[in-house]
Amino acid sequence: MSTYTDKIRETAQRLLKECKVEMVIGFRKGSQPMMNEPCVVRSPEEVDQLIWDSNCGINLANYLTNRKEKIGIVAKGCDSRNIVTHIVENKIAREQLVIIGVPCLGMIDKRKIAAAADGEILSVTEADGQVMVKTAQATQTFAKSDVLQGNCSVCTHRNPVIHDEMIAEPVPEQTDVDPYADVAEIDAMTPEQRHAFFEELLAPCIRCYACRNACPLCYCPTCFVDESKPQWVGKGQDPADVRTFHFLRAYHCAGRCTDCGACQRACPVGINMRLLTKKLNKDCLELYGWEAGLSTETRPALDDYQPNDPENFIH
Repeated sequence: MSTYTDKIRETAQRLLKECKVEMVIGFRKGSQPMMNEPCVVRSPEEVDQLIWDSNCGINLANYLTNRKEKIGIVAKGCDSRNIVTHIVENKIAREQLVIIGVPCLGMIDKRKIAAAADGEILSVTEADGQVMVKTAQATQTFAKSDVLQGNCSVCTHRNPVIHDEMIAEPVPEQTDVDPYADVAEIDAMTPEQRHAFFEELLAPCIRCYACRNACPLCYCPTCFVDESKPQWVGKGQDPADVRTFHFLRAYHCAGRCTDCGACQRACPVGINMRLLTKKLNKDCLELYGWEAGLSTETRPALDDYQPNDPENFIH
């Protein structure tokens, strides 16, 4: 990962020196282990802040919406697909961007490591597919594959789909994973079982909206949960309001979600709300052959009518 960091710094410095961009959006070391922060550098002297490791899980496309500057942005596979969506949805112009592509082998799940670590985590490092966790009591080593974020373990687009510069050679894509195995398990449930499953899944929600705020697709000027004329959903902890928020937000992401995991990563209580958007991703793929963010030339499935579109929902 140090070679990634060196190459990102070198590329960012060159772009800024040559005035090809006004800023570069990347990551810097966070104040807590496994919590790297988004970082904007505007001069060649600042690029030493930039880093890259397996704690760069935040989707940086979230910081592009409606920007007017010429921007360099560090993008792994899922970030790049969200950048494509931003371009398609006219939230930023392609010519404003210099995309610095990063082949990605997955981000580590801080909750998995925190649950397995013996004591307070002081530092986390990685090398050769191993993650070393230092606490006051001991140093523990985990296989990176065992502590990956759920979305990363089933990712089939680990390389950027769009880029202007690449900091390394592409990594092999995963072809032996089923991204929708967990969705199939829920589909196989009875309606009663499914209702109970989602009741339990969403019960911890505290309505903090961290999932919405972290999502690069949630850029409406006024979110439906904040509308008051009319008010679509209550602000309290009524289970119906909680379900309405999560289900409606998922539908707003239908055909757009890249399963970047930003929502689940940001959730303070660890709700796997990715299951909702993954179901819609699965339906878009099976009904329309559509995966979000793969091309700037093709309109999204729910934004483009074709005469042969499935119409099984019409009776």
